[in-house]
Amino acid sequence: MSLPLILTLLAGSTTFIGALLVIIGQKPSNRVLAFSIGFAAGIMLLISLMEMLPAALDTAGMKPVLGYGMFLAGLLGYFALDRCLPHTHPQDLTCGKLQPRNLRRTALLLTLGISLHNFPEGIATFVTASSDLELGTGIALAVALHNIPEGLAVAGPVYAASGSRTRAVCWAGLSGLAEIAGGVLAWLILGSVISPVMMAAIMAAVAGIMVALSVDELMPMAREIDPHNNPSHGVLCGMAVMGLSLSLLQSSGLG
Repeated sequence: MSLPLILTLLAGSTTFIGALLVIIGQKPSNRVLAFSIGFAAGIMLLISLMEMLPAALDTAGMKPVLGYGMFLAGLLGYFALDRCLPHTHPQDLTCGKLQPRNLRRTALLLTLGISLHNFPEGIATFVTASSDLELGTGIALAVALHNIPEGLAVAGPVYAASGSRTRAVCWAGLSGLAEIAGGVLAWLILGSVISPVMMAAIMAAVAGIMVALSVDELMPMAREIDPHNNPSHGVLCGMAVMGLSLSLLQSSGLG
């Protein structure tokens, strides 16, 4: 197994660390759960609008109409998926009764959004490490750091909905496996099929999905779960943490 692939595997596996931070304590309260969902929304908004979409539009050969078109396609694709899933609303969550079906739906969409982000990220990590191992090592470290809060954000709703530590870890690990799958795919085909423009188009579409998920699902859900606190606190904290992570990525030469 090549060293670039090992680096990609290690970076993707750190989502388990975030999940462990959730399950080692007691079942999250409504306040903690709402904060973690807002935190996830902040993460997804920042990486979508400040990293993925600009990177896609700046790619050589990418026409703005294609980049923005794929972004809109991601938005519309999210709403098409959203219509296929059942809609329920939490009732009196402040009394401690969480609505498992609603939280499972949120966890499903959240895992999907982060997984779609992690897949091209895994490809990028592997390809960069293959061309410059020192640079790739720095990128893998920065990616690993920002995968930890992503794992926490996925595991929180799953644990609250099911009460199962095993499920929380598995769902968080699933989002990390998407990044590993991206690295494995790049290892198998070594860039012979994935062109820069194709990668940029994928990133633009995923950015659209994640923006829609954050605004339409996560932020309203955080407000419903804990109406006595402002969900923007979690959103801003998520943006701050991810902003620090992205600064590490940019200083390493990616983004």
